[in-house]
Amino acid sequence: MLQRYESKDVPNRDPAAAAALAPQAALRAAYSGVCHGTLGELWQGPCELGGELHIGLISLPVRRYSWMHFLPGEDGELARDLAGKDKCRRAIEAYLQLHGKTLPPGRFSHDSELPTGKGMASSTADLVATVRCLDRVFGLSTRLDELTGLLRGIERSDSVFLDRYALYLSGRQQVLREFGSAPRLYACYIDEGGTVETEKLAEPLLRHYRRHHSSYQIHLELALEAFEQGDARAICEVATRSAQLAQWVTPKTHLDILLRHRRELGADGVVVAHTGSLIGYLFAQRPEPARLGELSAFFAGLGRQCRLIETGP
Repeated sequence: MLQRYESKDVPNRDPAAAAALAPQAALRAAYSGVCHGTLGELWQGPCELGGELHIGLISLPVRRYSWMHFLPGEDGELARDLAGKDKCRRAIEAYLQLHGKTLPPGRFSHDSELPTGKGMASSTADLVATVRCLDRVFGLSTRLDELTGLLRGIERSDSVFLDRYALYLSGRQQVLREFGSAPRLYACYIDEGGTVETEKLAEPLLRHYRRHHSSYQIHLELALEAFEQGDARAICEVATRSAQLAQWVTPKTHLDILLRHRRELGADGVVVAHTGSLIGYLFAQRPEPARLGELSAFFAGLGRQCRLIETGP
């Protein structure tokens, strides 16, 4: 004869009570750093500093993120934990040297919503997330000049460590101007496919900027005025013109057709990842569902699936 055993503390007739008293998973100690990415640039062009010509940009921040985690006390090995993330490992080494620290035993893990080679600043976001994670591990706050100096030794970068729009020199990792107003924008974009290696484009871009320097200077003045005033629609116009100027050196397959249909689809502008594969429409106001349906149909007709995302700091 089978005999049923029942707990004196948790009656078997009350599953909810049993679940409430069941052992819970242990919470592990962890430290994390997070950094947002970008959806290309609202402006990119030449900036002179100290008699030299540099690549300047005003990135379009986007609500997609890179994460770096450190789990202390676990069995970790940098080469294994961050396989394929050589720049993150270099950032860790540079950080430890900068602050005179030794990494305690533990394990790193990484995750990201930012695909590489598309123009979403995935690499820079990884690096900034790594520094922010280490700051939490050691209870420090790395200064802006220390952070940009660390980035300078690793790669060209975007200004993803800022919470506002800024004119930024990607090679020197230097902020030239921050803008107080930060209008939100909406982007309906597609990926044209393929990947782009940013470093290989630096010299072709600079040659292009030298040839068209006067056009870019006029456009930069318009851009600065639009950002200083926080004029969302003027910013969208700036992005459109920047995309057109970049077409001579980093062409987008779908730019012409997006420009032709911009007005009928109610877009305020066009945005591109100047050294990436993304292109899309910009809106100062979130598109209504009916408009979004029209946009989806338009991009589907091009054989592409679009995405809608809120952007801005």
